[in-house]
Amino acid sequence: MKIILAIFVGGGLGSVARYLTGRWMLSIFPSVFPLGTLIANLLSCFLLGIFIWLMQKGVVQGIWIPLLTIGFCGGYSTFSTFSLETLMLITEGKWTWAILNIGVSLAGCIFVLFALSKMLK
Repeated sequence: MKIILAIFVGGGLGSVARYLTGRWMLSIFPSVFPLGTLIANLLSCFLLGIFIWLMQKGVVQGIWIPLLTIGFCGGYSTFSTFSLETLMLITEGKWTWAILNIGVSLAGCIFVLFALSKMLK
């Protein structure tokens, strides 16, 4: 039960962080491109990489592992919003933006984790 509660708390905090990131990005860079979701997903991958590294070093242990990884990073990243925003771009005929969103999101998130795995050995 403690693990479920930890995931719940982490997920709530991650979801609020995602919302705030989206609002912040929109206030700085109002655009048709869903930059807030992209930044949240990239940051979530970055944080997940850091948390995994800290787990391997024994710094993050116990209940903190599901809270930070499944909970916070799961709540902070958002495949569903990414998919909806991409679909909206497609239905609005903004194919270039949609393809750019797909490419940058997927390649960027994988690159962030790859780069961290090389840097934090």
